[in-house]
Amino acid sequence: MKPMNILVINNYGQFCHLIHRTIRDLEVNTSIISNTSSVEEILSKEPNGLVLSGGPSLERAGNCEQYIKEIDIPILGICLGHQLIAKTFGGDVAQGKYGGYAQVEVEILEEDEILQGMSPKTYVWASHADEVKTLPDGFIRLARSHICEIEAMKHDKKPLYGVQWHPEVAHTEKGKELFLNFFKVCEEY
Repeated sequence: MKPMNILVINNYGQFCHLIHRTIRDLEVNTSIISNTSSVEEILSKEPNGLVLSGGPSLERAGNCEQYIKEIDIPILGICLGHQLIAKTFGGDVAQGKYGGYAQVEVEILEEDEILQGMSPKTYVWASHADEVKTLPDGFIRLARSHICEIEAMKHDKKPLYGVQWHPEVAHTEKGKELFLNFFKVCEEY
């Protein structure tokens, strides 16, 4: 059986390399790919899944919207990646009331495939400078907090998942479990 291959899409976020290292430390093949790569370039690497990294702004997200629409493999959006998935499907993204990185207590509303083993609550490290304000059509809200109503979501039919928080940082409880859950989705897809 061919080893799993997860591509990390670089959206110029400060934690992109940490996402890559976390995946590698979990003994999964991974590469960082520019968000200006074509869909064809990405598909030529035969990935089992994509992780859309965080980043400074929607304007610097390159071809991510195209990847979300056109590549039929599991995709996990982290922070900006989460917002890009929402925006691609018509959700609203706007400035949050609370900026900066901080610990947030997240309430798990639905323990789906990627949040397996995390309910009822978990502590995460997140930035809410921008956040998803309205859930796009066809998505299920998975988690919320006292500062953000849409901390995590998934598409009801496609393997698209988004989390506002950073599972790759040490301050996030059960971050590695979230990645392992995502790998399982990729394996089964």
